[in-house]
Amino acid sequence: MWGKSFAAALLGLPLTVGVIGLLVLVWPGELQRITLPWLLLAFPLWVGVMSLAFLARSGWRAWMWMGGATFLCFALIHVAKSVGWAAELPA
Repeated sequence: MWGKSFAAALLGLPLTVGVIGLLVLVWPGELQRITLPWLLLAFPLWVGVMSLAFLARSGWRAWMWMGGATFLCFALIHVAKSVGWAAELPA
């Protein structure tokens, strides 16, 4: 149980930030208009992600799937920016 709890506490927020960041970057529309609605959904998503950690069979599996999903989200953000799928903020 401790492994799942630590996975939820330590990887829940980075995974949530990664998911929200990916959705904001690839969602069509003006970045200034779509960012706030997605940010308002961050807290409920964070609670949901932390709750999903307790569905894993063991603490190790919770760490693996949450860590893998976090890595995948941030890798996809990097790919979306480098390929040009993400809108850039004006300077």
